[in-house]
Amino acid sequence: MSYVTEEWEQTVARRPVAVVAALVLLVEAVGIVILNGILATFVGKQNMSLAHLDPDAMVTGTWAMGGVMGLYLAACGVALLLMGVRDRGPGRVARIMLISCAVVHGVLGALTVGLVGWSAFAFMMVVLGLIVLTLLAYGTERGAAESGAPVTA
Repeated sequence: MSYVTEEWEQTVARRPVAVVAALVLLVEAVGIVILNGILATFVGKQNMSLAHLDPDAMVTGTWAMGGVMGLYLAACGVALLLMGVRDRGPGRVARIMLISCAVVHGVLGALTVGLVGWSAFAFMMVVLGLIVLTLLAYGTERGAAESGAPVTA
């Protein structure tokens, strides 16, 4: 016979999932920046144009895309880490950011099957699952608080 409450079980389960998802997104952010840096180096060394684009513009665009995507993934990782440490649901902006991150991982996962392979698809789906699981685990508490229903502490 277990004397553990359902609320305690949810708290124990959702904190580690949020922290693991945060760490995975932070590692992914670093990997995206490194990958785009490698691509920019190759484009710069080849000195080729694509549809009469300046090669330097392509190098700059690759670095910019890597930086923006890295910052975006790092921001999502920090939001998840704060959720896990504080054990509180995300705010409106963080929730929208995490939902868009989940959508991006779903779309990129579908594209990676043909371009990279099933292992990359599996990784993207694991990250998608972690983000969605965290959003669902923290979703009910915030929804009850906003509706005016009493929230047990």
